[in-house]
Amino acid sequence: MGALLWLLAGASQAAPMLTITVALITKGEGSRFPVDAPDQLVHLPDDWARTRPAAQGPMWYRVVMSAQRPEEANELMALYIERVCSNLEVYLNGHLVHSGGSMQDPLTHNCSHPQLVSLPTALIVAGPNTVDIKVAGPALAEVGSRRRAGYLSPLVIGTQSMLTARYTRQNVLNVLAPQAIGATLLLMGGFMFVMGFTQRRDSHLAYFGALSVGWSLLDARLWARSLPAPNSVVEFLLCALLPFITLAAVQFLLRYAGKRLRLADTGLLLQCALMPLSLVLAGPANHNTMVNLWQGLLGLEIAAAMFYYLRNQGSKRGRSFWLMATIFGVVAVAAVIEWAAPLASAFPLAAQVAHLVLPLMFVLLGLRLVQQHGQALVEAEQGKAHLEQRIHEATEEIERNFRQMSELRVEQVTERERKRIAADLHDDLGAKLLTIVHTSESERISTLAREALEEMRLSVRGLTGRPVQLADALGDWRAEVVSRLGQAGIEAEWAAPDDLPQRLSARAYVQTTRILREATSNIIKHSGASFCSVRCAVTDGDFSLVVQDNG
Repeated sequence: MGALLWLLAGASQAAPMLTITVALITKGEGSRFPVDAPDQLVHLPDDWARTRPAAQGPMWYRVVMSAQRPEEANELMALYIERVCSNLEVYLNGHLVHSGGSMQDPLTHNCSHPQLVSLPTALIVAGPNTVDIKVAGPALAEVGSRRRAGYLSPLVIGTQSMLTARYTRQNVLNVLAPQAIGATLLLMGGFMFVMGFTQRRDSHLAYFGALSVGWSLLDARLWARSLPAPNSVVEFLLCALLPFITLAAVQFLLRYAGKRLRLADTGLLLQCALMPLSLVLAGPANHNTMVNLWQGLLGLEIAAAMFYYLRNQGSKRGRSFWLMATIFGVVAVAAVIEWAAPLASAFPLAAQVAHLVLPLMFVLLGLRLVQQHGQALVEAEQGKAHLEQRIHEATEEIERNFRQMSELRVEQVTERERKRIAADLHDDLGAKLLTIVHTSESERISTLAREALEEMRLSVRGLTGRPVQLADALGDWRAEVVSRLGQAGIEAEWAAPDDLPQRLSARAYVQTTRILREATSNIIKHSGASFCSVRCAVTDGDFSLVVQDNG
């Protein structure tokens, strides 16, 4: 069997790289290939979930390669293993040349990390060389995903320089890119969770943040390959995350659609307790079966939430609807590819890309949500500024109305007080002055009383506050002035427009009357004039009264 294997491996030794797809396999512990144990040929990739689902303990793989003499080799040789799960040790001609970490539970998790093993020239001999690979991995029943069961991909042997580029490319695709996307999800999810938790009207952001953080934790083994906890505990914790991620995804879709279902709130929370309990009751031996059942149920719940969102938002058919529909479609296709890929014998590139697409869609959706939230904040600030402006204008209007009401109230009180004083003057003082006018035997006293009565009546008229038509006022003034001047032997001339619709306030009327009386008295007593003219005019809203004599 060993000779046959050597012939198969050496058939392509002239090629730049030797790809080995057949190996000798046996089960055993220790640090040496168990030559006495039963062995058999196996084709690579060897997926334990398909070929030996109940496998326990490490498996040894042996290949034989033909090499040049060390002094004839021009470059360092290397062994490239695209995927091994969960960990491995590599022996060249019985010497340990590479160890991926712990080979005992808790195992070091290298399922996503490609391996590039340098083959020291000093250990290579001319002719056949044996390469033994000890692989330690869990049985299918003990893991939640087929991708974490034992696995060994085809082996590639070639020069170090040629295999380094291939290793780097695969490491970027399997490790560095998922780590970058996972870190972005973790930071973005934490920020959005805090933002949505502090602003309850944006609760969908909190659920999306929880979804992003939960999904990033599923790939935590990319960062922490060696954990102190046993593999069964790590598998339990990873699978226990699934109902919480489902809760966050379903609630996000419902809240983003503007809906809240009490039944969903209660059922999803209850589910988060039931799934871990069912895993504990099923035990490690039935872990994979129970997880597959739950994954099917959780997937249906998320699909139903997607359908509910699209149906609820279908009437709008806006930009957001089509964007979400596209993201849902891509996520669905990627999920199907990632679920179906482990069922195949190989680990195709499509599955690796699909594993990146799922979190990448979350990042794009998160950026869209942040953009929408930013636009909502800008609109809210604009609305707040507009509302503040409206409140300011309303406040000013209220203040103006209050001032007007206060002024009106003061005017009303003043008006009432003026009317009371005017009534008192008219009823009391007026009556007494009128009695003096009619009963006094002295002409001088009677005249003074009459003048005082006229002055009082003028004051009372001013106190009443009623405006006076300018035409009526001019008539009263003309009659009084012309009469007084005529009694004094002074010729009077009065000139005033005929049509004057303007009105004088009571105060203006009283003051103008007093001014005109004083001017007339001065002309009669002091000017010695024989002629007096009075001219009245209204120009640009101003009333002018000009009194002129020839004295």
